[in-house]
Amino acid sequence: MMIESSNLAPRLGIFARVLAALFGGYALAYCFTAFLSVYLPLIRADRVVYASLGCFAVWTAAAIYAFGARSATRAWLVIGGLALLLGLAAFLPAELGARP
Repeated sequence: MMIESSNLAPRLGIFARVLAALFGGYALAYCFTAFLSVYLPLIRADRVVYASLGCFAVWTAAAIYAFGARSATRAWLVIGGLALLLGLAAFLPAELGARP
């Protein structure tokens, strides 16, 4: 039994949102954790603990946003863009003087 093309578009949109919530949210939470682990003004152990605790809230917020966004494309762009920015800031080489 074939799925009609009129039923396929909404299913693909939901599937794209689920992927954005799962994988995009995970990437954003990882980059957020790396960013805070580098830039929080605490001792290293406390930075890692606080950043790790905060990642759960970020992943939840990303999942909520993935389903609340106007389109699946916008959800991917916002979540992916934030993950890219935080990831670049967290993993900049120390030679650039960007890390504390």
